[in-house]
Amino acid sequence: MTARGKEAAALALHRFGCGPAGGSIAAIAGDPQGALLADLERPQAGLVTANLPSSGEAIRAIFEFRAEQQAKQKLDQRAKKLAEANKAPNQNEAMNPQPMQPPQPAQPPLPQQLIQNEAKVRFDAAIGADTGFVERLVWFWSNHFCISADKIPAMAGPYEREAIRPHVLGRFADLLQTAESHPGMLFYLDNVQSMGADSVAGINRDKGLNENLAREIFELHTLGVRSGYTQADVTSFANVITGWTWIQPAEPGHGGEFVFAKRLHQPGAQTVLGKRYPDNGVEQGRAVLADLARHPATAHHIAQKLARHFVADEPPPSLVAKLEKTFKDTGGDLKALAKTLVAADESWTPQRGKLKPPSAWLVAMLRLTGTHPDNAIGRVLGAQATLGEALWRPPAPNGYPDTAAAWIDGVPHRLDIANEYAGRVAANTEPLALLDSALGPLASADTRRTIALAESRVQALTLLVMSPEFLRS
Repeated sequence: MTARGKEAAALALHRFGCGPAGGSIAAIAGDPQGALLADLERPQAGLVTANLPSSGEAIRAIFEFRAEQQAKQKLDQRAKKLAEANKAPNQNEAMNPQPMQPPQPAQPPLPQQLIQNEAKVRFDAAIGADTGFVERLVWFWSNHFCISADKIPAMAGPYEREAIRPHVLGRFADLLQTAESHPGMLFYLDNVQSMGADSVAGINRDKGLNENLAREIFELHTLGVRSGYTQADVTSFANVITGWTWIQPAEPGHGGEFVFAKRLHQPGAQTVLGKRYPDNGVEQGRAVLADLARHPATAHHIAQKLARHFVADEPPPSLVAKLEKTFKDTGGDLKALAKTLVAADESWTPQRGKLKPPSAWLVAMLRLTGTHPDNAIGRVLGAQATLGEALWRPPAPNGYPDTAAAWIDGVPHRLDIANEYAGRVAANTEPLALLDSALGPLASADTRRTIALAESRVQALTLLVMSPEFLRS
């Protein structure tokens, strides 16, 4: 490890965590690696989820909400027609007009409320974490196995809590199985529409296969591109996972929950990547996923992505090799993989070429000043969307990009957000003191001088969070 002491501590919090908070640089300076490793051993029960619905509960609630809205619109249309049919005003009403009711504060519609509630819990977990290493792992895997709230708003937050978070320190095979069978993923990648051509439903409805989920599992979630699978493999795998679907949200008891529907399933054995899988219902798909989880190409793909996310846009091949070996040797133990990442000397290079994506930069600002979104969660989500990384709304199934080139053009827009944020919190801060809390020895002489010469606290805080050292990890 090339960095030492406070320099390594600051590097650890910016590169692997969610940014420094308070005196966290000094607190872990004695053993930065140990602090990150300790985060992996800490019970991860910190999410306050008592008031958050499950994915099934959320989508059923939205279905009922939309049905009620539709009914209300129809009733309003009927009332309007009746009023037009009876144009003569009521004399008593004309003489005694009803008093104007004061306008009620606008509440966001239910889908937006659900997303904001989920987002607040997610931000609170990151802001309140000791180092934030595990939270960063949650973010990484949630983006790797992404779904989009643009397509299924009810399930974006619950999906992360149910399918991703419980498994980020477990086995990749379990994470893979849970993510691919979650109703949010099945809907997002259209598997709920897929049916075997020779299945009962396929014959009766003259419909057939949708290959989206199968293709993305190969290309994005496991093997990676140019890893040897063929179009025939995609088609066979898509047949294997026909019948993986959900109960329609209109069903009041269990709508939105996973179900294996045999009548949608393509009958017969299938050959995927040269191996024959007998038709044993839902277990046929689970068997293919289990083999994909331990495929050598999957080990390389995951190692490459993890190293790129945390260390460098072009990660050192030696680091990728170490991660790949750990993945293979441990059968995809993700906690062991995280430990290998932290232990590798290549992970601690002082060169900081990674540009924090908008989400990491915003959370680092909030941690630095000890600010929780609370009633301002809509403002935080709006800022993240303005910067091009709307929470749980990736533009495509490959998630948000993970290189500086993707975010560099948006850095000027961060200045407006930083200035607006500083204007709200700077009065209760001391920017020069925050400089040491935020960067410690990472702060260059130019950055220290620039902040010291600032004309106001607002300007100083803005310059701090827009400094190259704070923008990069």
